[in-house]
Amino acid sequence: MSSPSAADRYARARDAQAHPLSSAFAASLRFELDPFQIAGCQALEEGRSVLVAAPTGAGKTVVGEFAIHLAMSAPPDARHPAKAFYTTPMKALSNQKFRELVDVYGADQVGLLTGDTNINGNARIVVMMTEVLRNMLYADSPALRGLRYVVMDEVHYLADRFRGAVWEEVIIHLPAEVRLVSLSATVSNAEEFGDWLDTVRGDTAVIVSETRPVPLEQHVLVRGDLLPLFDDRAGIATAQVNQELMRIRSFKGPTFENNRRAQQLRSSDHGAGGRYESGHRRPNKGARRPVRSANVHRIERLDRPDVVELLGRANLLPAIFFIFSRVGCDAAVQQVRRSGVRLTTPEERSEIRAIVEDRTRTLRDEDLAVLGYWEWLENLERGVAAHHAGLLPAFKEVVEDLFQRKLVKVVFATETLALGINMPARTVVLEKLEKFNGEARVAITSGEYTQLTGRAGRRGIDVEGHAVIQWTEGVDPQAVAALASRRTYPLNSSFRPTYNMAVNLIDQFGRARAREILESSFAQFQADRAVVGLARQVREQEESLAGYAAAMTCDRGDFAEYSAIRRELSDLEKLNRKDVTASRSTRDARQRELQALRRRMQRHPCHQCPDREQHARWAERYWRLTRTVDRLRQQIDNRTGTVARVFDRVVDVLAELEYVRIGDDGSTTLTSSGRTMRRIYGERDLLVAESLRRGIWSGLDASSLASLVCCLVYEPRRDEAGPGEHGLPRGPFRAALTATQDLWQVLDDLERDHHLPGTESVATGLAQAMHSWARGVALDRVLVEADMAAGDFVRWAKQTIDLLDQLSLVADAGVARTARSALDAVRRGIVAYSSV
Repeated sequence: MSSPSAADRYARARDAQAHPLSSAFAASLRFELDPFQIAGCQALEEGRSVLVAAPTGAGKTVVGEFAIHLAMSAPPDARHPAKAFYTTPMKALSNQKFRELVDVYGADQVGLLTGDTNINGNARIVVMMTEVLRNMLYADSPALRGLRYVVMDEVHYLADRFRGAVWEEVIIHLPAEVRLVSLSATVSNAEEFGDWLDTVRGDTAVIVSETRPVPLEQHVLVRGDLLPLFDDRAGIATAQVNQELMRIRSFKGPTFENNRRAQQLRSSDHGAGGRYESGHRRPNKGARRPVRSANVHRIERLDRPDVVELLGRANLLPAIFFIFSRVGCDAAVQQVRRSGVRLTTPEERSEIRAIVEDRTRTLRDEDLAVLGYWEWLENLERGVAAHHAGLLPAFKEVVEDLFQRKLVKVVFATETLALGINMPARTVVLEKLEKFNGEARVAITSGEYTQLTGRAGRRGIDVEGHAVIQWTEGVDPQAVAALASRRTYPLNSSFRPTYNMAVNLIDQFGRARAREILESSFAQFQADRAVVGLARQVREQEESLAGYAAAMTCDRGDFAEYSAIRRELSDLEKLNRKDVTASRSTRDARQRELQALRRRMQRHPCHQCPDREQHARWAERYWRLTRTVDRLRQQIDNRTGTVARVFDRVVDVLAELEYVRIGDDGSTTLTSSGRTMRRIYGERDLLVAESLRRGIWSGLDASSLASLVCCLVYEPRRDEAGPGEHGLPRGPFRAALTATQDLWQVLDDLERDHHLPGTESVATGLAQAMHSWARGVALDRVLVEADMAAGDFVRWAKQTIDLLDQLSLVADAGVARTARSALDAVRRGIVAYSSV
């Protein structure tokens, strides 16, 4: 690598002089910053907000860490010391970032707020879920005093249809003096998002990098051979598909074995990889096999243990296998275990056992037995693990830790692992390029492919990362290459006003100002940009319409009027021919109307024009284009002010239910019920508020209230049937549930009357299990009742706790006391475990 020129050295020195804080920060790091990281830090030092969009593993968080450094380096202020908040979309990410920042700044300077964890919340640096910051903004929390910087990690979550609105609320409502650091995966419309940030937050630098810090090699695994997806000789710019793969796809005869190129990466060429201590050796299924028939080109897939061994010999471990099914992940671990493959040394196994025992020491032995702890530990000691949402969070955290320490070599994971957690591998294996989306099997998108393969290649460790696609029947190498080459991942807003948002905005700003704020959302910004394009089309079409109108001008009279009569006549004739089921009286009436139209047409002066048919051809074009223009105008009307119109409908519902009061002058104020709703967050905000107001839950004990609250947060699988009357808790619970369901129906009808989408019905699938858990029933029995994995149960239990916590603050004294008791009853055992 050539040394920098004198001009380059001078430019760097001048840059360092202009940005002394960035330069000092960069010099303190153990690695050299990339240009996009330097640009982000310098923009912050200049007092600007910044959007950084870069690939997974590129080091975006360095820019966020510099913002924290700036806050901690700010001159002391006795009243309000400078603060920095770091928001993430997931508790696992928050926990991970909290530990990292504690290592740098010390436990007394760093706090953590994730809803169910509250550590040092008044610290100068606080890591939190994005929802926590949204709630602080609406409550005007004292913790916001002195806030200088907010880092929004994984800000592309703004597109999430369930939670995305929270990101927009935070961005819009943060105080103007707060600098925002938005960290995003590579999105194809980063400039559009940056333009919006610039509009709502002020001066924002948009920094986009599409360069992976570790280059990615793409392979296709065909039997026992790793074939390059792209032909290296063609050059990167052309990205030409390896012709060997194209020949394999079109293979019809027995010559497959003789057509392999020397460029193949053979497993036998890489002996210095993993370590294996198999109890028995199986035949190498990756070895060459005879083709079964001259007319059969089915290629046998390698079993997973064979793929693991192949990657080990090729020195391509550690690896993450993405399998779009939890059952598939668990089955893969068992398959590798049964094969006898062991990827660890005795020293590594001892270290694994010590870490696992330390991290799980607070869990009871009987619970560990229910969770399959001993088998899980044995798999970890072999260097193999699964990672999916069904795992207990404590177990997932252990897997993540061991993988980062290079003790676990192979993880079989669902796609959720691709979202944010710091778990890079040398190799990522995709067994299939399609997944089940809840309704059907669909191909993964190029954005998903980029996100998944972004885990391959560890910065500072690997020279290159590797993506391996397993060959399956029907694989099209051209389609795979297109998937790997595209980087289209647009960021689209999912923002929509909620009842809680409406009452908070009205309370703080009044209705008129609230409408203006909502019209500044990214959703409306995108809609308005689309309107600009539609309006341009309308203008262009109107020019054509003027030309057509001129071309059909007739000196005998108004040809537009004449052609309208002809069109009406033609339409009625078509209707009469099609509608054979019409009654005799209807057909007679139509005939009279047809005769009247024919008389009008024949009497019109343009009917006698010798150029009538030539004019008519231009008139037909005119009317066709008019229909198109009308449709475009309708689209413009539908998009302009969309968010504000939805807000008005939400306010109308709130007014009808007396959560807000609208004065004669149009002013809108909150009632006492509206003030209660300000602190109720979630999909069911209206149902919860109305249930409290009507006293539906007043007679419930702690376990029944926990069970009913669980019904409000639980989202069943599409194919899941309800438990039926016999499967629900008895006593007052059933009456309260029936009343809540009846109330939901009333509210759903009211919402639909106001052209709002409504909500899903109350789900009772987890009611009995949560009731049992709150009464202290053992874990094994509860999981049988729940018919779900421990990780899923813990997730729903924590969401139940979150809503119970809200009830404990906003409900009347009796229900609030019961909510606190229910919260304590649910937060026990594996639900109460926290590694932080």
